[in-house]
Amino acid sequence: MKKSLSILVLLCASLAVAAPQVQAQTSTTTKKTTKKAVKKAAPKAAPAEVDDGEDEGTPDIKTSTAVDYHCELGNNLTIYTNAEDDKHIALRWGKALHRLTRVPTTTGANRFENRKYGLLWIGIPAKGILLDSKKGQQLANECKSPAQEQLPAAAPADPANSL
Repeated sequence: MKKSLSILVLLCASLAVAAPQVQAQTSTTTKKTTKKAVKKAAPKAAPAEVDDGEDEGTPDIKTSTAVDYHCELGNNLTIYTNAEDDKHIALRWGKALHRLTRVPTTTGANRFENRKYGLLWIGIPAKGILLDSKKGQQLANECKSPAQEQLPAAAPADPANSL
């Protein structure tokens, strides 16, 4: 009897010593799990989309001035500008009419973009180019208006004259 009582006392003593350690480990693990769950549950703030009216449907071109551009490989496009709104243009590419918004540049080039459709128009004095920014490819290059077609072509650099 004394032996079983001694074993019982030792068993209870070991449980009394071990129980707080197990409880501390469990509460620490629970706290860590709770913190992780809270961190995972908190959604990251998405960058604010700029609402520049690209989703408003077909642009109104009734009072706009149209300029037809003839590009290499037989491609054609039309750009509609409005004197009252220099921040937007309408661009007819194929059968679709898209509204593009001006993007500031440091080079002086006219850059207009429609992020929804991935269209990017870059106009410089000599020509224009239409790009698909989603696919990363050119849609039309060497696009020239009638006024640009009349400009004299730049003479190729002659290395003999540069000395």
